[in-house]
Amino acid sequence: MKRTSRWSVVHILSVILFCYTILILSSPHCCSARDNITIKSRLGYAQTLVSAGNRFELGFFDPSRSSNVKRYVGIWYTTNPQTVVWVANRGKPLSDNSGVLSIAGGDLKVSDDKGIVYWHTDLGLKRLNLVAKLEDTGNFVLLEYRSKGKILWQSFDQPTDTFLYGMKMDENFKLTSWTSKEDPAPGNFTFKKDPAEESQFVVMEKIITHWRSMEPETGKIFESDVMPSTILNFFDLSNNRPEVYSDKRLVMSFTGDLQYWQLDIDTKNWSLMLWFPKDICGVFNFCGNFGICNSKNKLPCKCLPGFKPKLPEKWKAGIFSDGCSRKNTSCDNDFLSFKRMKVRNPDSFEAKDEKECREMCLSNCQCQAYSYVRQRDTVLCLTWTEDLKDLQDDQDGGYDVNVRVVLSDIGATGRNCETCGTNLVPYPLSTGPKCGDPMYARFYCNNDTDHLSFNAPSGSYNVISVDPEARIFVIQMQSEKPDNCFFMKSSGSRILQLNESSQFNVTSWCSGDLGNFTTDSSLNDTVAVGISWKPPLEPTCTSSAECKDWPHSTCNKTGNGPKRCLCNANFRWDGLALNCTPEGGQSAESFHSNKLLLLILGLSLATAMALFCAVVSICVWRRKVVKRRAKQRKAALHRYDTERGVKELIDSNKFKEQDETGIDVPFFDFESIIAATDNFSEENKLGKGGFGPVYKGKFPGGQEIAVKRLSSVSGQGLEEFKNEVVLIAKLQHRNLVRLLGYCIRREEKILLYEYMPNKSLDSWIFDESFSQQLDWETRFNIILGIARGLLYLHQDSRLRIIHRDLKTSNILLDAEMNPKISDFGLARMIQGKQAEANTLRVVGTYGYMAPEYALDGLFSVKSDVFSFGVVMLEIVSGKKNMRFYQVEHAPSLIGYAWRLWEEGKALDLMDETMRASCNASEFLRWVHVGLLCVQEDPSDRPTMSNVVVLLGSETVSLPIPKQPAFVTRRTLPTTASTSSKAESGFEITSTVEEGP
Repeated sequence: MKRTSRWSVVHILSVILFCYTILILSSPHCCSARDNITIKSRLGYAQTLVSAGNRFELGFFDPSRSSNVKRYVGIWYTTNPQTVVWVANRGKPLSDNSGVLSIAGGDLKVSDDKGIVYWHTDLGLKRLNLVAKLEDTGNFVLLEYRSKGKILWQSFDQPTDTFLYGMKMDENFKLTSWTSKEDPAPGNFTFKKDPAEESQFVVMEKIITHWRSMEPETGKIFESDVMPSTILNFFDLSNNRPEVYSDKRLVMSFTGDLQYWQLDIDTKNWSLMLWFPKDICGVFNFCGNFGICNSKNKLPCKCLPGFKPKLPEKWKAGIFSDGCSRKNTSCDNDFLSFKRMKVRNPDSFEAKDEKECREMCLSNCQCQAYSYVRQRDTVLCLTWTEDLKDLQDDQDGGYDVNVRVVLSDIGATGRNCETCGTNLVPYPLSTGPKCGDPMYARFYCNNDTDHLSFNAPSGSYNVISVDPEARIFVIQMQSEKPDNCFFMKSSGSRILQLNESSQFNVTSWCSGDLGNFTTDSSLNDTVAVGISWKPPLEPTCTSSAECKDWPHSTCNKTGNGPKRCLCNANFRWDGLALNCTPEGGQSAESFHSNKLLLLILGLSLATAMALFCAVVSICVWRRKVVKRRAKQRKAALHRYDTERGVKELIDSNKFKEQDETGIDVPFFDFESIIAATDNFSEENKLGKGGFGPVYKGKFPGGQEIAVKRLSSVSGQGLEEFKNEVVLIAKLQHRNLVRLLGYCIRREEKILLYEYMPNKSLDSWIFDESFSQQLDWETRFNIILGIARGLLYLHQDSRLRIIHRDLKTSNILLDAEMNPKISDFGLARMIQGKQAEANTLRVVGTYGYMAPEYALDGLFSVKSDVFSFGVVMLEIVSGKKNMRFYQVEHAPSLIGYAWRLWEEGKALDLMDETMRASCNASEFLRWVHVGLLCVQEDPSDRPTMSNVVVLLGSETVSLPIPKQPAFVTRRTLPTTASTSSKAESGFEITSTVEEGP
């Protein structure tokens, strides 16, 4: 019995020991999860890797948690709720549970059971001893097992939207937001180092700057935009206490906010410590140029006094980014002073006093504003010569800024009250007894805070904007139901207690839409109320001297009221126009007729004086011309008298049409040209094309020239020759080639140009050795120079010219690589408001001709825009449009560029020789502009004036380009060719490949 009992006890103890062993082995402390995979192991969708310190976890996750399965491979903190810090296949999720993460073919891969790859590292390593490990820093690394931990790839080099300590913040680093809270695909916002400012940072919304940090020194009054030392230390890898930053992360949010989070060790909850931008006024240039932002106002944006919204409809809808523009662009000497203002990017100079600072600004018409600042022992004069950006008012520590204005634009009179902050106080509104009209004395300006307030019977309300033209001001008031316009309309009048006899009427009770932005939370229960004022009576006065601002009036008293500036006989008071208008014995028509007569007499006298001055000027000019021609006759070149030479040419019937304007280009005799070119020797030949050879020449004295000798069998006949001579004679621009002279002798037709030592653009961008010398800045200047030259032809010159044959071989480069547009033989002049013309004879070059011109003979300035777009794409890619099919098997360079743009791979278009010097965001913007220029419909293409603005500004938004006009051809000529199409078909002649 005892033996049986003893056996039972031993059996029970054995069972207990077995269960305890099983419990211990199942404990996570004993059986920890793995932190790596090898070639022989892989990770399925239901499995995870956990870092050694149990801080991070890697596996498959679905952020949407919906019935529509989207599985991603990501890394997250092991704490709850799940906080994802990195995503592998963020743009290509799996739609089922068959996904695996494995090492295959020398790469990390995410694939499904069908072998479809959703993400891979693209290393192609031919090694068998690879291991992928999740580290306690959150870094997922691919290592060579036997090479002492040599890292071959790491997730820290390919971050998504989160920065963790240990990542390297350099010029190539960037964070890209998620598309939404439930979609980790790349979103609209990117955080990176600012390429324009060293040691500063920027958040981009696609290609538009959303937020930009400021340096601590220059940004001392922009403290909200200075990157805190907390985050800067977080970026510093040299910090010897990494554990301090192990529970912190920096996130580029899909909302556009840069967020700095910290984990509470005790509660395991994340706290948002810092974020940028701080408010809507922190968004870069939120109110646009010359727009003032104040996040304390329900309507945060308004224009500076003397300015108006560029796009009023957008402004009313709460879209302020287009900013404001001056009502008048004249260069006046008057300034309005605004206190406590924030403005970016001033130029800084030392000045002894404010007067010297003001004079410095007055001496430059480009100066928009100035500020006189004392900083410690230094006195600085700050000036702004570009449009004022990021203006913010009511800011502690801000500048006192003096902005240049035209007084007529702000309706300035001797009776106006002084500006209160950024608010004008126009007549008749009054802030005191010495200005405005006493009947409108409901306003108070606090000079300490620069706040303007409106005193209603029910209380005082902050005025946030004043519109003198519309006679409306907007106040901000509390409301129980700020979003209920009907409630405000029914209760607002009662609240303000404005009766019918008041000079003020409520016009609107609801504020504008602020889109995705919100103002200060303290404004959630406020509403913006619009109030108009009634036209005033005649101004009050004590003497007629006070009526000088109101012509045709005299200070008189009527009845028991105060004295007023009453209108004289035949005039009546107009309260809207604030002046005396004619009436009574003399009708308004008669009054205006007399004014018109005086105006005509004045103009006649002015015209007579102008004619007299013109005659005197012509006489002086003719004397100078005679003296100059006398000297020219003695010169070795034997130049003919220009006017006589032109007359002889016209009378000789060699020109088929009369030239009434004359030719202002010197005529050279044939013998002098033979001497300059050494009888057109082969050694001096620069090139040869369908129009004939081009030679280098040198005149006595050392002047180098390029001589274009038109062949008698050339496709360019007498009409094109005369066209080029006459047109270039009328054009003068630094980006157009200069015509020095011409010569006609029997069948010889010769043009003399300034010599371009660097020849034509195509000889540089399409040559492997020369193209390496064209860095991004040089190409930038070349493109911008071509654009400015075309803008001059289309808009700014005395004649409106369409070039019709713009191509890289017709762009010449001087010694400093400045571009010069040449070859105007095919150019045409359009007159007056003529927008386009047509022709039965189509001339131009394949690959550069716009489709409407090549097919229908219609040409306009938009035809040149198309050609410019092709040239622009050739410059940035280093590839020829005509020969492109031989390289990429695409119909044309335009087609290839469009395909890359559609696929989001536009950077692949970049010429490899300039990749090191290129700014990626600028490159994408320029490709964008190029595709806008080559759109099929001419009306969709921008004008050259628009192109110059788009190329020179980072803040101007770009429209989405439509499919361009590229044509698929069966065969293409192997060299650039000029096409001349009549009704019977095409005639092909090659053009000069190398120019002067």
